[in-house]
Amino acid sequence: MNKTININLGGIFFHIDEMAYQKLKRYLDAIRRSLSDDPQGRDEIINDIELRIGELLSERVKDVRQVVNENDIDEVTKIMGKPEDYLVDEEIFEDEPVYRKRTTSKKLFRDGDDKFLGGVCSGLAHYIGMEPIWMRIIWLVIAFGFGVGFFIYPLLWILIPVAETTTEKLQMKGEPVNISNIEKKIREEFSDVSENIKDGVNNVADKVKKSDIQNRAKSGFQELIDVFAKILSAIFNVFGKFIGAILILIAASTIIGLIIGALSLGSIEILGFGEEFIEYPNFFFDSILPPWLLTLFAFFAIGIPFIILFLLGLKILSSNVKSFSTTTKLSLLGIWIVSLLGLGFAGINYATQTAYNGVYNYTEELPIVQNDTLRIKMSGDENLSANKDLRRRYNYETVYDNDIKKLYSNRINLDIKATENSTAYVKIRKESDGKNRLIANEDAESIEYQFNLTDNNLNLNGYFVSEFKNKFKEQQIDINVYLPVGSIIYLDKTTRTFLDDVDNIQNIRDRNMPKNYYKMTENGLECIDCDPSIFGYEYKEKFDEFNLKIDKKGIKIKVKDSDSDAEVKIDKSGITID
Repeated sequence: MNKTININLGGIFFHIDEMAYQKLKRYLDAIRRSLSDDPQGRDEIINDIELRIGELLSERVKDVRQVVNENDIDEVTKIMGKPEDYLVDEEIFEDEPVYRKRTTSKKLFRDGDDKFLGGVCSGLAHYIGMEPIWMRIIWLVIAFGFGVGFFIYPLLWILIPVAETTTEKLQMKGEPVNISNIEKKIREEFSDVSENIKDGVNNVADKVKKSDIQNRAKSGFQELIDVFAKILSAIFNVFGKFIGAILILIAASTIIGLIIGALSLGSIEILGFGEEFIEYPNFFFDSILPPWLLTLFAFFAIGIPFIILFLLGLKILSSNVKSFSTTTKLSLLGIWIVSLLGLGFAGINYATQTAYNGVYNYTEELPIVQNDTLRIKMSGDENLSANKDLRRRYNYETVYDNDIKKLYSNRINLDIKATENSTAYVKIRKESDGKNRLIANEDAESIEYQFNLTDNNLNLNGYFVSEFKNKFKEQQIDINVYLPVGSIIYLDKTTRTFLDDVDNIQNIRDRNMPKNYYKMTENGLECIDCDPSIFGYEYKEKFDEFNLKIDKKGIKIKVKDSDSDAEVKIDKSGITID
């Protein structure tokens, strides 16, 4: 019958038989002796080891009346381990089985040593296995992007305990809680504390020395300056915190916007609606690199500087924020440089693709002679475009012609000019940019455009179609209709937005010219049925004149226009009209 002993390990009481107690005592004494040459933190290391042993034994003791035996001690010492660098007597453990390291599962704690606001993010980062800064960025995205973070974070702050003991700090990072790691952790903490104390003592000593000297030499004026210096220092400190908050807000907003934009863009591209909903920059399209890759480059090129800015803001607000590791810094720098190079390459490639302007002209004679009347109308194609609002635009649509993707554009300019020839003709001028002059001319020639003349009715297409690869090559068409002097022309209402600075005698604006007949003169078109109210101011000032004169003799009214003059006099003699 073995004797039982009551012991206290880490605040937990156990019933242990005498043989097990002796084995545990020899184990702890061996550890204590191994630390005798370096007493720094020895007591705290022993306390943490006892605390951990108490936790392990409590997991095996299911009943408060249960007695701890030698097998329990053997199992615990297996977990705690036997470090090779410890000067432990071999005879003490000669009957012990071979120790092997055993990893422990991570436990979720708040990190009190690396905290910005409670240590929740750093604790989650340790648990997941990532750097705290990335967890903080993710949490900001959750908070500002979805709003739930503002409610979850305080709840986690309350529910998750902080890692206070050495054992808890090791469990937080998933490191084995054994003698070796406990000692290592304790020594690191003591080293940090020692350095802080040393720095503090040195600072205090310096201040004492300076104070001793300055107190003897300092005047009242100097003391006044010091007071103002302290006030300014406090102001600048508050201002610095404000700047840090602004930097965090700007950086976080930008990063969140980029993430949301990237996710939205990716979703649209996956669903196949990119061309309809996304307007990529010109060089995105013309580059040999795919748009999704250039988008990724743009995301990193913009996002990485703002990540650094965000970290800078955090460091301004809190000195506990740790910088990126060297590996992370080099990785971010490499990604950023590659992104800039990729965007630069795309920009240079685009510049070469649109460096030259090409032109293709062709002329077709119209059987319209002097005194004939020509009617001009613009028309669209509902089979290609559902847009019934026919007007000139400086953009494009993606259409499908016989299942082939093409570009549909209304960039057409219409002008009407006089010719000395006896018959009318139409001149079509196609323009396009290209990598060189030859390619630009070929791209211009490939533009699809048609018109037709039926019974003196000239029907012009209000659009043109081009290959989709010419999306950003600034393609357009200029149509010039040349009429012999004396011929008549009628402009349909559909020509309203396509007319491009048409010369006319009455200085009528292009948008007011349709739905009227015009006669071609040597000086341009002359409207023969227009309302005079649409005439330009210059024309009215030149050809119209109205004078009113009132004096002692009476009233004199003089009216003059381009055709005749009239004068009305009212005096003692009565009314006279000349």
